[in-house]
Amino acid sequence: MESEQNSTLHVPMLPNQQRSHDLDSHRPEQLSSLKEDITVEVKKQLWLGGPLVSVSLLQYSLQMISIMFVGHLGNLPLSGASLGSSFASVSGYSILLGMGSALETLCGQAYGAGQYRMLGIHTQRAMLVLLGSSIPLSLIWFYSSNLLILMGQDHEIAAQAGIFNRWMIPGLFAYAILQCFNRFLQSQNNVFPLLISSGVTTLVHVVLCWFFVIQQKFGSKGAALAISISYWINVFILVIYINLTKACAETWNGISKEALNDIISFIKLASASAVMICFEYWSFEMVVLLSGLLPNPQLETSVLSISLNTCWMIYNVSVGLGCVISSRVSNELGAGNAQGALLALRVMIVIAILEGTTIGVVTILVRNVWGKLYSNQDDVIQYVAKMMPLLALSDFLDGFQCVLSGAARGCGWQNLCVVINFGAYYVVGIPCAILFAFVLHIGGMGLWMGIICGLAVQGIALITINLCTDWNKEARKAVNIYQNSNVLT
Repeated sequence: MESEQNSTLHVPMLPNQQRSHDLDSHRPEQLSSLKEDITVEVKKQLWLGGPLVSVSLLQYSLQMISIMFVGHLGNLPLSGASLGSSFASVSGYSILLGMGSALETLCGQAYGAGQYRMLGIHTQRAMLVLLGSSIPLSLIWFYSSNLLILMGQDHEIAAQAGIFNRWMIPGLFAYAILQCFNRFLQSQNNVFPLLISSGVTTLVHVVLCWFFVIQQKFGSKGAALAISISYWINVFILVIYINLTKACAETWNGISKEALNDIISFIKLASASAVMICFEYWSFEMVVLLSGLLPNPQLETSVLSISLNTCWMIYNVSVGLGCVISSRVSNELGAGNAQGALLALRVMIVIAILEGTTIGVVTILVRNVWGKLYSNQDDVIQYVAKMMPLLALSDFLDGFQCVLSGAARGCGWQNLCVVINFGAYYVVGIPCAILFAFVLHIGGMGLWMGIICGLAVQGIALITINLCTDWNKEARKAVNIYQNSNVLT
């Protein structure tokens, strides 16, 4: 059976999609005009992109909704929940998100190669590793109040943050499983179940927050508990779908002992993926921490926090686009279609430029009113207005690098991206932020200018790598992985 699979790679198709594994022939009888190819690729990416962007925004919104409910309880609960949520993102969610992204490489290429059974194996292996990793992360959350106090945070706020994070611990394990299911379905271009489950979960989450926070008066504990329950609801919906639908009949064959094989190799790739993501996430959070050392730290921290929240909200749009190109590139490379992968990347770059330009223009247009959504103080509103053009530029660059990073994950370049991200943010970005803010006395705007420098370096490095890439070689490498019988046993 396995020898038959290796001899002929059956490749799944999206609507109107044609495949070929011959890397060296021009296949004129199979190719339409370049215009038609581009049109078909744009349709595929929009078909995937709309749901994936929505899923990213919906899943991100759970914490925002909880914090909004807590905001009606007073300043101290709001400060504690905000600090706790930020700490949870840095010390938990971003790590699991990064580790789960390893499946974008493994599942995406396996699906493109027609090795459907391997998607279930890879996913189960990932769940074991991510659930195991959640145990030490949950201990960090349990003692988060102590850690925040050691970091110099206000004792009362740190205590509130610790309570909030402790009640989110059950949801951490659900979040780990959710990241695996997201990549499992995304790699098969089966994205609408993710959209439906995320939409239902968000609606239920609003009800849960109202019940626990308002009706039962559990306070911030209730808001955190609502997050935990909501993540488990999302997981439960996807478990039912994956086990009952015919769409996953070939890719999910139940629990398998094969998931226990080659765990070390997966851990290496997952670790590189996590570090790649975390290097970027942590640099943005570090900017907010540095703002507390500036003159008038209350104003600077408030404005930088607003800037960061705005950035993360828009970033989720770019994350969705990054997931699209990761799936498209990994599918095409797994199928041995180098030109298809390159065309997908070029189309997505154009989409990213259009998206980034649109968001940038809107950001500048709303600069004088955006701060009013967060504060009634004139100095905050005016400072936010000054920051918005910088946010527009950083959002454009961030969206561009998200697409290139997604393509890199599709190719399996995580280790290379670790080096790029470290150099971009910690050799260039943070030192420039310190230079602009504390030496040249530009203040909070200087900190954000340092981030922009890091984004620019990251983008230039990724562009250079893509221009120098032999895509035929990448496609052969991906195909050879699944022609090796050792991978299948």
